[in-house]
Amino acid sequence: MDRTTELELLDELVALKSARSFYLDEGTASSPVELYFDTDHFAEEQRVLFRGLPQMVAHASELGEPLAFLTRTIAGMPLLLTRDNAGEVHAFLNVCRHRGTQLVGAENGCRKLFSCPYHAWTWNHRGELLAAPHLETGFPGLNKSDYGLKRLSCVERYGFIWVALSDDVDLDIDTYLAGLAPDFEWLKADDLYVFAADDQVWNVNWKIIIEGGIEAYHFKIAHKNTIGPHFQDNLSSYRRFGSHLRSVLPRTVLNDLENQPRDEWDIRKQTNLIYSILPASQLLVQEDHIAWIQLLPLGPDQTRLCLSTLVPKDSNPADSGDTQDWTAHWEKNHTITRTTLTEDFELGEGIQKGLRSGANTHLTFGRYEGALDTFSRIIDEHLSAAAA
Repeated sequence: MDRTTELELLDELVALKSARSFYLDEGTASSPVELYFDTDHFAEEQRVLFRGLPQMVAHASELGEPLAFLTRTIAGMPLLLTRDNAGEVHAFLNVCRHRGTQLVGAENGCRKLFSCPYHAWTWNHRGELLAAPHLETGFPGLNKSDYGLKRLSCVERYGFIWVALSDDVDLDIDTYLAGLAPDFEWLKADDLYVFAADDQVWNVNWKIIIEGGIEAYHFKIAHKNTIGPHFQDNLSSYRRFGSHLRSVLPRTVLNDLENQPRDEWDIRKQTNLIYSILPASQLLVQEDHIAWIQLLPLGPDQTRLCLSTLVPKDSNPADSGDTQDWTAHWEKNHTITRTTLTEDFELGEGIQKGLRSGANTHLTFGRYEGALDTFSRIIDEHLSAAAA
């Protein structure tokens, strides 16, 4: 984000606050309730969005050293990510090429080779088959190069590892970000590392989780005992960038911003930024760190949520020689984020329980909930284009 954009976004919010107004869309909108529980619709979302678009699968620090690996499952696809001795990242299906066994059971670690637990066929970090017991006797003429691990395209960009789950997915990330590339450069996520991470399954549709994070209408009510007192009442703005959204949620310190010199204005101090990257990643940008919310839908009414707190590498004494102990500070911030999001997710589970009741045929979005309607339209555009 350049300085001009930063000041424009803050000016806009200050003007709205001074006018005692809101950031308003032209009219109200709605979303049919069946989009949050219909199994056929969910299957199409998985095919078009989760297997048909670039996926933010991991932060680069999760493969922080040569011979590191990690496993993930996205849209039913079991993944194995590795970093070889030269520092290059690779992505494969986590499947043995002999009899289809899950190759690696551990979530992460560091090892030289990957040996199948069934028959000990063994591959390296580049996915090359190296050996198998009694290979020449049992499989005469087998060409080992034909039995490398099934490779997926991947790229390391802006501190994240992006993977294509289908052969026709374009991993030109700058183009995919549709104008947000300067913001990602500005975030400097490649200078961060994962300080803490939580993984939990919630009984709620993945879209409801995202919708809860891109409006400020609920802050003073749902978060009255946590973050609510620190944010403006129902004041936020958003912009669309292709398939993605950037939301700006101002804190109460915005009240005094007009009295401060403009060269002291800092959007990360006066607001929280939320980048919603299709299909299902959100970056909650705070003053000195970033919370990454990664959604992995398991079904139309169940979502695995991974929350990672990304903090500066130079706040790690082991890396920088910094004598200040930042651990308590980051632990406190991770706990605050987790506690606040839990309030949203519990409400989301309540919404999910009521969807099939017949009380509503549609969920209604007010004029200050325009980001929700925009997000819904983005998904519909992708599904409609695929159907056409």
